[in-house]
Amino acid sequence: MSDPRVEVLDRTVAFAGHFQIVRYRVRHLQFAGGIGPVLVREVFARGHAAAVLPFDPVRDEVVLVEQFRIGALETSCDPWLLEPVAGIIEDGESAVEVAHRETIEEAGLELLDLAPVCSCFMSPGGSSEIVHVFVGRVETAGAGGVFGLPDEGEDIRTHVIPFEQARAWLDDGRLHVASTILALQWLALHHDTLQARWAGAAPGQALESGLSAG
Repeated sequence: MSDPRVEVLDRTVAFAGHFQIVRYRVRHLQFAGGIGPVLVREVFARGHAAAVLPFDPVRDEVVLVEQFRIGALETSCDPWLLEPVAGIIEDGESAVEVAHRETIEEAGLELLDLAPVCSCFMSPGGSSEIVHVFVGRVETAGAGGVFGLPDEGEDIRTHVIPFEQARAWLDDGRLHVASTILALQWLALHHDTLQARWAGAAPGQALESGLSAG
């Protein structure tokens, strides 16, 4: 979508592999008036994603998945990170559809309802990705194990964690992924309301939440 405040002088795909790097030459209107200098910027283009934190309101447990992440390899963090279930939104898919698909593939669980948290940029200074974050109702009895698609190199371990323990991890710095922190903070704010609403459903019953997201 073009923006009349921005003049795109050139757009070049600098790298095309599993993801793309797009190089722009642009200039834009400035707050003080007039148009600014030419800026050369590279953008990491990987499409958009959906992330869902599975939550069992009856057992008061959340599900986090653990997997190796190359972006954390040369940092002080352990590259095996705790995250919500997540996946890239392919052409023709909605964020809600991806949330359902990925929860089955990465955690072996069926989503019974969804509550949207937010749609946000993770790093807009260099990436075009928008992540649609949800909390999803599941039943965690018997959950856990190793999941993922071997043909995509996925090796994903599922953790079922008491909500209060997961909330404590927010305070002690154990969690390092933005979507994990966002989803858990939102759940902490809305925990009692969401639990009362979802815990009243019969086992296996899906609710019409009236909520939607991109």
